[in-house]
Order: sequence, then structure tokens, then C-alpha cells
Amino acid sequence: MIPIDVLLLFVAASAALAISPGPDNLFVLTQSAMHGRKAGVCVTLGLCTGLLVHIAAVALGVAALLATSTLAFTALKLVGAAYLLYLAWQAFRAGAQTLASGGDHVSARSLYLRGILMNVTNPKVAIFFLAFLPQFVDPARGASYIQLITLGLVFMVTAFVIFSGIAWGASRIGTWLMRSAGAQVAINRLAGTVFVLLACRLALSRQA
Repeated sequence: MIPIDVLLLFVAASAALAISPGPDNLFVLTQSAMHGRKAGVCVTLGLCTGLLVHIAAVALGVAALLATSTLAFTALKLVGAAYLLYLAWQAFRAGAQTLASGGDHVSARSLYLRGILMNVTNPKVAIFFLAFLPQFVDPARGASYIQLITLGLVFMVTAFVIFSGIAWGASRIGTWLMRSAGAQVAINRLAGTVFVLLACRLALSRQA
């Protein structure tokens, strides 16, 4: 059993990390601004589902492979960067849509899968979990893997709450901007630029 004071400290640290600018919350922000609050929540659910993969990887020790294998780390980050560039290409080629036509519709399933792929293909998340979660684990409190899973789930819930808040805020701004065709194009161009920058950041990232 993890003491409540340790859990509260972990939640505070997790919230600070979720709020600080990074690929995941920027991804939620751009998707929410372009497609609305529900889209942002779908992406958030996808990102949190991706966290389950990283939680399992840490619990099973797989994340250690990414921390030590240059080949595995490079392969995964290049897949992630390529996907981000694909999203950038889609954003740059997107035109303006009228509110009456329902906007540039993207299915909830597609947005959910985008979130999963965005998170799973970022090896820095796995390495971050490998470095962050064990700091709050004490073998004297029981099986380490159970504590790791518990902490990972707490982190996931915390991130979901914060990212959902980001989605709501960004969607309010996006709804206002979508009344202008020029603003829609500008949002798409901005999103495309963000995706390119995130792709470059991921491609140039190095193992800790």
C-alpha cells in the first residue's frame, strides 16, 4: 500500500509535468482548436491508452531496452517523427470549412488512434516513466511491479484531467476562430508547423 502522502506528492509532480509544455499537451491543444472539444477528449483518451503501454513496459522492464539499445530507440522515434510529419502534411493541405458543413470532420476513432500512436511511438515517454516512477517505489511496501502499475494509473488519470481541461479551453478559442475562413487556414498552418517542430524534436532526441 502506497502511503497517502507519497501519492499526493506523486499527483502534484504528475500534474506539474502534464501542465508543462510538451508534445502531448501541444497535440491535444492543436487538435482541439481544429476539431473541437470532443476531438481533444478523444485524443486525450488515446494518449492515456498509450500510457498503458508504457506502464506495462516499465513494469515488465521493457523500457530498459529503449534506454540501452540505440537501435530500438532510433527505430521507434523515427516512426513517431514520420507520423507527425504525415499529420503536418494533412494540416498544411487542409482548406477552410464552413460551420454549416460541419467543419473538417475527423472520426472519433481516428482521433483516438492518433493519440495512441503519438504516445506509443515516443520513446522518451517510456524512458521518462523508467526514471520517474521508481522514485516513488519502496520495496518494503510490497511488490514493486504493483506499485509501478498503481503509480502509472494515477499518472494517467492526472494527465487525463489536465489534458481534458486543455481540450476544453482550446476548443472555445477554436470555435470562435472557425467563424473566419482565414482563421481556419491559419489554425491549420499553425498546427502543421507545430507537428513539424514536434517531429524534428523527436527525431533529434537522444537517449538519456
